[in-house]
Amino acid sequence: MANEVCFNIVHLDKSWTIKTYTANEGYAAWKKILKEKTPPEEIISQLKISALRGRGGAGFPTGLKWSFMPRNTEGQKYIVCNSDEGEPGTFKDRDILRLNPHALIEGMAIAAYTIGATKGYNYIRAEFYEPIERFQAALDEARAAGLLGKDILGSGIDFDLEMHMGAGAYICGEETALLESLEGKKGQPRFKPPFPASFGLYGRPTTINNTETFASVPSIMRNGGQWFLDLGKPNNGGTKLFSVSGHVNKPGNYEVAMGTPFPELLAMAGGMLGGRKLKAVIPGGSSTPVVPGNVMMDVTMDYDSIAKAGSMLGAGSVIIMDETTCMAKVLARISHFYYEESCGQCTPCREGTGWLSRVVHRIEHGQGQPEDLALLEDVAAKIEGHTICALGDAAAMPVASFIKHYRDEFQYHIDHGKCMV
Repeated sequence: MANEVCFNIVHLDKSWTIKTYTANEGYAAWKKILKEKTPPEEIISQLKISALRGRGGAGFPTGLKWSFMPRNTEGQKYIVCNSDEGEPGTFKDRDILRLNPHALIEGMAIAAYTIGATKGYNYIRAEFYEPIERFQAALDEARAAGLLGKDILGSGIDFDLEMHMGAGAYICGEETALLESLEGKKGQPRFKPPFPASFGLYGRPTTINNTETFASVPSIMRNGGQWFLDLGKPNNGGTKLFSVSGHVNKPGNYEVAMGTPFPELLAMAGGMLGGRKLKAVIPGGSSTPVVPGNVMMDVTMDYDSIAKAGSMLGAGSVIIMDETTCMAKVLARISHFYYEESCGQCTPCREGTGWLSRVVHRIEHGQGQPEDLALLEDVAAKIEGHTICALGDAAAMPVASFIKHYRDEFQYHIDHGKCMV
């Protein structure tokens, strides 16, 4: 395929096999690095030039993150992939695992070489039956081809990779909770600092990235950081997979250049279902603030533009809502989710998410009280920024944004005991 996309996720017969992957320049970057003993600093430099930012939600610069690893420290170091993908509205990583698993394996191998790790783990949500089977088959193929293991291709470099299945807890998408789970403990976030780069898996230096982030690395190393940057825009390099769902004619995953206007992405997804009017968009998954439809039509799909619109790109999980949507009902579902998924470690989150869920629920069911909107805003403010991890923020920000932009709907529920839609 032409160098216009980064993942080559194509629906060909057995497109996920090593035969198809190597026919499309797969493992070429990994073999070159092993043969030429590419300095790790050069790899990090190319990643920094590329402006590849973490595709799991935080959007942290990947090259900078890899540079934090004290690679000359003696002893074991680890590379870990977060394939948990529990954010409602997100379904891109499972397609990479199903249709192009070798890109992830190659990306993790390059990362391990760069940071000096010899062991890696891919933490996958256990419900992903087909992705798990495909990824394990790809691991077996890579080992059989001598691309993983001891003394890879006679280079003197060792790296092996294993898959670990999580038990379906949303909180384990947080990197330190993931590490706790990987160690066989209860999945609860750790205090930071220390950060995983200095104290990670089993107390050893660890670098963690998302599936899509690692899968982007091979194409960057084949074509150069500037090539990847030029596909997108400054500070937002490359292409990005967006999971589009909701009231559209063709929900699915769409790979577009960073900086693509939102109306173009909406058109790719077949436009609004039934030709109805766009009302609202959650651009980065359920944990990110909602954006009114008229505002979203002027936004480009990149971290900076969406931030200016008052939300976050997150994992690229675009939830589309049309004019028939009851915003109180949507928020009730979101709030209940975060109440159920709180690990309970932090009091503001443990208690606050329950309050948010119960109050929104009673508003949506026609039992709202005059003081409820002020109460919701007060509880959300007391949660946000006061917890160990970002789950508290993930519960609070949707509540604050829904009330901010659609206060009249919530007030109508309270005043009339029913929806105004």
